[in-house]
Amino acid sequence: MTIDWLAFVTVVLASLVSACGVVILFSLALRLGDGEAPWRRLVSIALYVVCGMIVLFGIYIIVPIFP
Repeated sequence: MTIDWLAFVTVVLASLVSACGVVILFSLALRLGDGEAPWRRLVSIALYVVCGMIVLFGIYIIVPIFP
């Protein structure tokens, strides 16, 4: 049994990049939601929606029950 190290490194890098991206988007949404301007709340909600969509897409990729 051998390990495909290139595939392993690819999965690790993709996981790190996507996790960091979601954390950055979520923290930016928190930061923008704290302001007084009305546009900041809309952008904050949009960033929360993007974070949720990324998480749902990850679940869709991982769970084999979905066609």
